[in-house]
Amino acid sequence: MTTTPDPATSPAAPTPSAGVTARHHERLWPGPLGWGGVVAFAAVLGAAFVPVDLVLSLVVGVVALVVGLVGAVLTTPRVDVEHGVLRAGAARIPVDLLADPRVLDRAGLRAELGPALDARAYACLRSWIGTAVRVEVRDPQDPTPYWIVSTRRPDALVAALGSDRAGGTTTAGHPEG
Repeated sequence: MTTTPDPATSPAAPTPSAGVTARHHERLWPGPLGWGGVVAFAAVLGAAFVPVDLVLSLVVGVVALVVGLVGAVLTTPRVDVEHGVLRAGAARIPVDLLADPRVLDRAGLRAELGPALDARAYACLRSWIGTAVRVEVRDPQDPTPYWIVSTRRPDALVAALGSDRAGGTTTAGHPEG
């Protein structure tokens, strides 16, 4: 997604970070395997009722499919940067309190979640997304040292976080970095 200026931001209405106008919106939808799993589960559940009654099995299958799809939609986290605030899942933090965003490819993400992981870190992760962004928290009162956020567009997320203001961007486990 491209970053665009926020039309709602004006000098008369200050935002938590007046210098950041970039926006990023993303839903961490399941991949094809996840959606296929929902359909397969509904089919298996419906097939289990075939010996009882064919109409009942169809009803159970359709209800299971609808419930599974609604559940997948409702539990899919959002990653947003807007009005100077980063939202990842249920958590949010002002962009002014963040520094040093780093793009993590699959290998870099694996290292960050393995031996390099700090148990106090906030993680908004989805296993079917192989890239993420790690961003340091500069708030001395916050016990969370950094966030790791899954994203399919890590460069756009880093740009929206205002990486030029935060002192540059590095890439962990990336061939160019």
